[in-house]
Amino acid sequence: MSDRKAQMLADRHLRNSAKALVDADVQNLKTTFRGKSLGERAMDRVREGAIDVYEEAVEVAENNKGALAALVAAIAVWFARNPILSIFGLEPEDDEETAQNDE
Repeated sequence: MSDRKAQMLADRHLRNSAKALVDADVQNLKTTFRGKSLGERAMDRVREGAIDVYEEAVEVAENNKGALAALVAAIAVWFARNPILSIFGLEPEDDEETAQNDE
């Protein structure tokens, strides 16, 4: 066999192998996307992302229990600020009332 013919056969074999790989990839993509609609795939990604965020938040909360307790206490004090100020005889500030009285 001449060198050109051998090279042509090797090139043809390489081309056919590459085409088979591309065809397999296309078939795999068709199979993957046939099962679910675009909306379902988007919801799956959102759901997976939310699960990851939740797991990360749980891990951070477990590692920082003191900081989490301080945050919860600060939020509780913030919501109870008006009764706490009344106990000490201080009037809670109400910007809307002050603005209406000034007019």
